[in-house]
Amino acid sequence: MTTDNVTSQDSPQVPAQDSALGRFIAVIPAGGVGTRLWPLSRAAAPKFLHDLTGSGSTLLRSTYDRLEPLAGKRILVVTGAAHRDAVCSQLPEIDDADLVLESEPKDSGAAIGLAAAILHERNPDTIMGSFAADQVISPDELFHDAVREAIHAAAAGKIVTIGIKPTHPSTGFGYIRAGKNLGVDGAPSAQAVVEFVEKPSEEIAQEYLDSGDYVWNAGMFVAPVSLMLKHLEANEPELFAGVQEIARAWDTPERDEVKARVWPTLPKIAIDYAVAEPAAAAGDVAVVPGTFRWDDVGDFASVGRLHSAKEVKDVTVIGEGARVFTEDASGVVVSDTKRVIALIGIKDIVVVDTPDALLVMHKEHSQRVKQAVDALKASGDTDVL
Repeated sequence: MTTDNVTSQDSPQVPAQDSALGRFIAVIPAGGVGTRLWPLSRAAAPKFLHDLTGSGSTLLRSTYDRLEPLAGKRILVVTGAAHRDAVCSQLPEIDDADLVLESEPKDSGAAIGLAAAILHERNPDTIMGSFAADQVISPDELFHDAVREAIHAAAAGKIVTIGIKPTHPSTGFGYIRAGKNLGVDGAPSAQAVVEFVEKPSEEIAQEYLDSGDYVWNAGMFVAPVSLMLKHLEANEPELFAGVQEIARAWDTPERDEVKARVWPTLPKIAIDYAVAEPAAAAGDVAVVPGTFRWDDVGDFASVGRLHSAKEVKDVTVIGEGARVFTEDASGVVVSDTKRVIALIGIKDIVVVDTPDALLVMHKEHSQRVKQAVDALKASGDTDVL
């Protein structure tokens, strides 16, 4: 049985209101470990496989369901080979032909680049949309409106990112500086991208917020596959050559041999650096501002903010059967055990209790969990990672 092909030509197509929407295929990169959510999220069970919002649906499942009204079954999932069974269990309707399996992680440049190359081999007129598997978005209707605008802007010859209107001066997100309106039919809010900027200091973030010219970079891209590959070839020729070689062999008996030989040689680089930023400098990137609620669930502070599960007074409790006692306490408790957890006289605490690892920290230090993971890795304690 084929396990890592992409969407077959006879996949059901969503009825298109126009030619642009009919060219659209969604791609879900489901990668990354989510180290700031350790010890809940681990290499064998990354955050996109968890329900982190109390909705009863995992982040991956929610992402697929959110895209289905736009793409029908024309959805590709790019994930690690080690996660194949878990992904198929959460998405039982997905065919093997809709999976692209990575033998080892190579960052978003290779994952999205390979998807673009394969789709281009199948139909060079395809417009792809890449949406990470680990984001929380609502309401779906506003998300759909933004994606439709992005598809029309892409059909006009742009790589389009959907930027999130900032609600506070965040230092944890990258930003996009928007320029003039492009006047694209079907995309009335599409603007030129002046530049991408890295995570700022709080002072700079406040300036961005006050100016009204900046949006958060949510890592969502909608683009003609031909334009994506043009910029990939210009800026990362080695990566481009590699994904092209794999894509040409994808639907042939040589696919497995070629992928096994070429994939490990591909350079690691994020799609932002490989394509988006240089394409913006060339004037080929647009942004559609998104007015929907968005969070990348990057740490336990965001988990506590998003979760709709029960609260024990001022403590958000996550975990089926969690046993928590509180007195004059606040924060977040995530429990994967039946151990009783008692919090007394402590504020803004995060406790994550799993059978083989325990995390305790102040909520304001949520971004520092990655340092603990790096230290455990360096000390050889990889059995808990």
